[in-house]
Amino acid sequence: MDKKLNELKKQYQNARIPDELDDIVEAAIMKGKKEKMKNHKKMPTVVTKWVGSVAAAAAIFTVGLNTSPALAQTVNDIPVIGKVTQVLTFREYKENDKNYGADIKVANVKGLDNKKLEQTLNERYIADGQKLYSHYEKTVKDLEKKGGGHYSVDSGYKVLLNDQQLLTIERYEEQTAASSSTTMKYDTIDKENKIVLSLPMLFKDKAYVDHISSYIKDEMIKEIKESNQEKVYWVRGAGVPVDDLTEDELFESIKTNQNFYINKKHQLVIAFDEYEVAPGYMGVVKFTIPTHVIEKDLVSNKYIK
Repeated sequence: MDKKLNELKKQYQNARIPDELDDIVEAAIMKGKKEKMKNHKKMPTVVTKWVGSVAAAAAIFTVGLNTSPALAQTVNDIPVIGKVTQVLTFREYKENDKNYGADIKVANVKGLDNKKLEQTLNERYIADGQKLYSHYEKTVKDLEKKGGGHYSVDSGYKVLLNDQQLLTIERYEEQTAASSSTTMKYDTIDKENKIVLSLPMLFKDKAYVDHISSYIKDEMIKEIKESNQEKVYWVRGAGVPVDDLTEDELFESIKTNQNFYINKKHQLVIAFDEYEVAPGYMGVVKFTIPTHVIEKDLVSNKYIK
């Protein structure tokens, strides 16, 4: 039995993750952007057949994690996040002793009409989980060689929005050693037009970058002043010392492809990772952008309302 499990672990570790994942998603985006908007609604069809390659990869991933000592793997409840769409969560736990720990949850989406896009998203989620767990194992081994230490990984996801039109998934990753660091990833999926949205797709041109950036800087300054500088952002004009910061560290503008998602009220939310625009104690920073700030820049009010 141990020999078989070791073989499965090798399969998991050597599983090839397609190099063309980004190309597939980009192609789906471009194809969907060119399609005409459809006004009629299709009757939902329950999809029960799981994509074979994704299911196989998930199985390898799950069994592979089980081969590590003191590692408990359980299948979480399968929450229905729409009439058609589901998310399957595998939960993995590894704790060799009190100094190390891993809790990695991998999201798998089921029920999208665009099966190629669905498979691409799921393979990406599996790849990210695989990469994170491999990094965890390597880090623990390196620490042990140096005499030990403390290290833990916590990774999972939340469904931020699910309605007839959109599905928004937030994925988080927190690594803790001497200090902690948190990064976020978001996928906002148009279920009707079968595409993953990007920030530039929502706007007519690049003017949105300046308008959103200006609003966020004003909000940063306002929050600092109202909190008596208990809140701190790396921005000029708030009375906060910034002499020790470089020009690159000071917040001046969002990126054209800045982290974002669309919330339940169909408002645009801009997100910054820990340490991106503020000290670590501020954590992950998010700003909800009032629609009136960007309404003239929007291609339409289909997504942002």
